[in-house]
Amino acid sequence: MIVTKYIEDYVYETTNKNGNKVVIDMREDHEKGSLSPTEMLLGAVSGCVAVDIVTILKKKRKEVIDLRIETVGERKEKHPRGFTQIHSKYILTSGNVKEEELEKIAGLALDKYCSVADSLKAKVDFSVSVIKE
Repeated sequence: MIVTKYIEDYVYETTNKNGNKVVIDMREDHEKGSLSPTEMLLGAVSGCVAVDIVTILKKKRKEVIDLRIETVGERKEKHPRGFTQIHSKYILTSGNVKEEELEKIAGLALDKYCSVADSLKAKVDFSVSVIKE
């Protein structure tokens, strides 16, 4: 379970079952101290894929010195402003991985293993219950 709590206008704190916390910040860029929900979503996709890429490379006994993923998304003009396109650039530093091999592994990680990307592709049914205290 994830619990999200109001801190102040445009700022929320989300906590998981282990007590790990993330601040959600919807303020203007010059006031921001953390990521917005849509920025977190892009980070969740790239983080999920990163874990899978490194796991696959390590199983193949490949060297991973550094992996950086730059992810951008295009959003709808009107509300709800969901993503219409997400593009990621994978930058790997390794002495024994070829670019073609990274391309294949990144595609596999994104299309087969990343549950965040899979959730974005799926039609998800949402439900809500409310309690006023």
